[in-house]
Amino acid sequence: MTPEFSPDWLALREKADTRARAAELLEPLRAALPEGPLVVHDLGCGTGSMGRWLVPLLPRPQRWVLHDRDPRLLARAEAGIPAPAETRAGDLTALTADDLAGASLVTASALLDLLTAEEVDGLAQACTGAGCPALLTLSVAGEVEFSRPDPLDPRFSDAFNEHQRRLSGGRKLLGPDAVQTTVEAFVRRGAVVHSRRSPWRLGPGELLRQWLRGWVEAACEQRPELLPHAADYQRRRFDSEVAIGHVDLLAIGGAPCSTDSGPGSGS
Repeated sequence: MTPEFSPDWLALREKADTRARAAELLEPLRAALPEGPLVVHDLGCGTGSMGRWLVPLLPRPQRWVLHDRDPRLLARAEAGIPAPAETRAGDLTALTADDLAGASLVTASALLDLLTAEEVDGLAQACTGAGCPALLTLSVAGEVEFSRPDPLDPRFSDAFNEHQRRLSGGRKLLGPDAVQTTVEAFVRRGAVVHSRRSPWRLGPGELLRQWLRGWVEAACEQRPELLPHAADYQRRRFDSEVAIGHVDLLAIGGAPCSTDSGPGSGS
C-alpha cells in the first residue's frame, strides 16, 4: 500500500494537491484574517506543501508553526517553506486552544479523514477557542470517477471507503464521513463554514499508478474476495483518467462549547 506519509509520496502528490485546492476560499479567508503579521499553525504539515502553496497567496509577513509527529518530515518542511518557521513534534489529536494561542490561522491538508469524530470535535474546539479561522483542505470525499467505467469500479470503491472507516488502534476513523462531521462540529460552535470541492484530476503517469496501487490494495485488505481481480483491474486502469473527490473547508468565527448540542450544517 502507498505509505501515506512517506516523503517520496508526499513529493509526488504535491503538484496534484496544488492544482486541486479550492482557490475560491482565499477571498473569504483573507477577509477573515487579522491585520498585521500572521502566525499560521499547520497541522500534519508533512513536508510543508501547504505552506509552499499558501505563503505567496497571503502577501504579508508570516510565521509558521509546523506540527507533525514525524521529526524527519518536520525538518523537511522547515527547510522548504518560504517563511520563518518553527516545528512542534507531537500528537495532533491532543491539541487544545492553549496550544494554538496567538494563531491567526490554522491549516491542514489531507488530515480530517484520518481522524475520529471525537478528534474532529476536539480540533473544532481548539480552533474556535483560539479565535482563529481554519482552512482544512483535501479531505477524502469517497468519490472516484474514471473516464471509462469498468464493472468492478463500484466494488473497489465501496471496499476502499469501508477501509477508510476502519478501526485503527482502537480508533474509528471517519474516512469520507469526515467532511460532514467537521462541518457539524464547527457549526455547533457558531462558526460559518464554507465548503468547496477540490478533486484530484489524474491522467496516466506515476502518480496515477501509485494512487491506484494503494487504492486497490486497501480495497483488497478490506474485502479479500477482490484479490483475484486486483492485478487485471489495475492493468485496465493504468492508462485511464480519473477524478478523485476531495473537499476543502474554511471555518470562520464561533466560540468553544462545553457540551455538544446536536448537529448543524454549513454553507
